[in-house]
Amino acid sequence: MEATVIGPGPYRATKLWNETIKLFRGGMSLRRHWAHFRYYECSFTGSEAVDYLHELLRQNYNFGPEVTRYQTLQLLRKFLKAHVIEDIKGRHGTEDFEDNGNLYRFPTLSPLKSIPTRPLMRDSSDLPRLIRWDDYEELPQQENTAPLKSAVMTSDLWNKRHSVAIGDVHECKLIRRKEISSKQVDHIWKSMTAAHLQRVLGLKTLDGVLNPMHVNGKHIVHNVFSVNKTGIVVLENKAEDMPYWVVSAMKCLANWPNGNEAKQPVYPGFERDVLKTVADYFHRLKEPLLTFHLYEVFVNILSLLHEQEVATEALQVSCLLLPPPNRRRLQLLLRLMARVCQNPHLPPLNDTIAPRTLMVQMFAHCILGSADDMDLDELLATKLVTFMIEHHNTIFQVPTKLRCQVDEHLSHLKRAQIKYAGSDTDFSASPAFCKQISRVECEEQKVIGTQIPLQQLLEGLIADKELPAKDKRKRLKQFQKSYPEVYHNRFPTEESKAAVIPEKTPRLKPHLMFFNLKKPFQPFQRSWSFRA
Repeated sequence: MEATVIGPGPYRATKLWNETIKLFRGGMSLRRHWAHFRYYECSFTGSEAVDYLHELLRQNYNFGPEVTRYQTLQLLRKFLKAHVIEDIKGRHGTEDFEDNGNLYRFPTLSPLKSIPTRPLMRDSSDLPRLIRWDDYEELPQQENTAPLKSAVMTSDLWNKRHSVAIGDVHECKLIRRKEISSKQVDHIWKSMTAAHLQRVLGLKTLDGVLNPMHVNGKHIVHNVFSVNKTGIVVLENKAEDMPYWVVSAMKCLANWPNGNEAKQPVYPGFERDVLKTVADYFHRLKEPLLTFHLYEVFVNILSLLHEQEVATEALQVSCLLLPPPNRRRLQLLLRLMARVCQNPHLPPLNDTIAPRTLMVQMFAHCILGSADDMDLDELLATKLVTFMIEHHNTIFQVPTKLRCQVDEHLSHLKRAQIKYAGSDTDFSASPAFCKQISRVECEEQKVIGTQIPLQQLLEGLIADKELPAKDKRKRLKQFQKSYPEVYHNRFPTEESKAAVIPEKTPRLKPHLMFFNLKKPFQPFQRSWSFRA
């Protein structure tokens, strides 16, 4: 049977419930059965239903081979209470489904759960806006300090910048962002983490999956930076940590037979009592470790488990959203479960169930669960927790791509920039979109992007009728010295230059006007002789 993967969306568990019912009703074999000296058409026994549904769930990718027969029996009991099936007398709800020869049938209409809808967020994008260069402060201009180069310029801004060569710009200011507060850093991590999660999950929006109000940027920053050498979260408030006796019990099992730090007497069945102590603590928690608010996020990850790298990255991002105490408990619990499954020296913790199956059954509902107690919670938790045990060493790492993006954004906000007087646009704005181009295109854009604004600047200088001829020639000479190539393209010959640039009229000094200018002036010379 092909796996049925429900696409990501709101209330995915409800969709899976309806889909499972449809698959069960559509594939369950119905035939004539005898009971109490009469026969019943289109019926099935309890054992036949368990056999078929168990195999159906094991082959379905949403649940997988970890589903046990007992879990299948529990699901059929929920089917009976929800009137998905009924006994041959039409009873349901109060009766209990049994894995035996009792006869059952499908009602004429099988009730499917309606998928509830949530109101849209006020902001359809549901992602908070990143901090930008909206506020800045002026810095004192330092001597012998070269201004920073701009990354993005329009032709007008290019004119303002390069007109320095001809003396047009009177003033420029060095600016930077105001000091970034820790609250702003938390906001940036919150916004970029939510956006990264949306991309990894392949969703157009997080509506119905994650409410931004339930994302705490401070928790994300703590989970990223407040960790020990092994990557375990370190809590600032020790009162939020697990009790010492629970930690000791977990170390005892994880490092068996060398984990009994308290040197307690070991007796037959000691390891089972230690496991029960740990399980009792996690069973008494008020909500699952993945929290009720993040339930839909982690259920959506189930559809990505066939792509290991994508699913791992999705879990890395999602686990950053956890409150630090929950993240720490989850890290320690998954590490314990993995070591118990891999420790050949640990005595059997159950007479009939394998260690891995036992760990999943014992702790799955302590890790994932919904506030509404969805009917498929146990099966979905089994699937997710099994994957998390296998990849517990990687799912608590911070995604490298996300960390680099945040670091680059923070560096950009802290970087000083230049703002020219009279310009409404500063050069601090980074491009909204970048596209890789070939080397040839780059050289062409470099030439075009440089020469066109300079040509416009030169033409404007030539056409300026209010500028005195003397000043015009002086500035043109400065332009020629600064940009000889552009100047030569505009005036390839002396004739072209003379056609638009007024020639300098020679002026004679008054005391030389009576001399013949064609011959050089020779002053009167007298000879002198001396006698001895």
